[in-house]
Amino acid sequence: MKHIIEGKQAKPAAPISTSSVRIIEVDAEFAGQRLDNFLIRELKGVPKTHVYRIIRSGEVRVNKGRASADTRIEAGDQVRLPPVRISEKVAEKAERPAPPREFPVLLEDDHLLAIDKPAGIAVHGGSGVSFGVIEQLRQARVGAKFLELVHRLDRETSGILLVAKRRSALVALQDQFRERETGKTYLALVTGAWPAKLKVIDTPLHKYLQEDGERRVRTTTKDDPDGMRSITLVKVRSTYPPRPMQGLPAMTLLEVTIKTGRTHQIRVHLSSQGHPIAGDDKYGDFDLNKRLQKQGLKRMFLHAWRLQFNHPATSERCELRTELPPELADFLTTEPVAPHA
Repeated sequence: MKHIIEGKQAKPAAPISTSSVRIIEVDAEFAGQRLDNFLIRELKGVPKTHVYRIIRSGEVRVNKGRASADTRIEAGDQVRLPPVRISEKVAEKAERPAPPREFPVLLEDDHLLAIDKPAGIAVHGGSGVSFGVIEQLRQARVGAKFLELVHRLDRETSGILLVAKRRSALVALQDQFRERETGKTYLALVTGAWPAKLKVIDTPLHKYLQEDGERRVRTTTKDDPDGMRSITLVKVRSTYPPRPMQGLPAMTLLEVTIKTGRTHQIRVHLSSQGHPIAGDDKYGDFDLNKRLQKQGLKRMFLHAWRLQFNHPATSERCELRTELPPELADFLTTEPVAPHA
């Protein structure tokens, strides 16, 4: 296991003006990257259509020569960027950046950062969320050349989140996630007594939009052309008896390992078996959730507990764990609260 290295605060960097020509020397970390991807990252807030337009027009130059979107840049290349305009919305957001914040560090070295993400915080801004973990980290570490999310967690889910500190680490780790070479295990408290024999859920999932535009997921059949194969492994960790005076059923704490990383996979798979996650406001038992809140569970009981992966620089197998946060652990150990008369 790698030693944890404390992150150091850096002095805020001066904002980059987009009103003049800039010449950027390509760092070795970005060697081999496509020009369009390099520019999309460098010109944050500039629409992709405009990025491709300035490439096609020849306004972007690599070593004083024209280049195409799929040109692979190399260390030491000089990239000329023309003046660009950003929308008022993006400019306003730049003037009011995310508040800087550090998060509990599980592992850190020159290549990656593993944090314990609290529940209730999105991993990135968008879809009505002005900022998330990655924007806050970038503001806290303004001297960092590269900070990118390796994977994602739902806003309501707590636990292990990986951030790459080098492009090479990002590519290597994302390849592992894509090829299912990582081990991702969550702790989930579900309603009812989970059948001990039910250890594998291999049911396709289908993403769709509701009338209000909100993204949802449902199980589907294997012959659905839009269905994506999704595999979830389930192991019972402990069981809890019903609390009849509080109107709470028996519950089961599960170790859930996902072999595929589909949107809302764990939540939908467990709910499809008649055992939704306690506190799940999308796929759960809404009446039960209200009673759970009165007993102290004010969030969804889903926690990214363990993550296994090969270190992107050394190939050493790493295993990270982070135990249940207090608000979840306390719900399992606290005596039931008598209902109000």
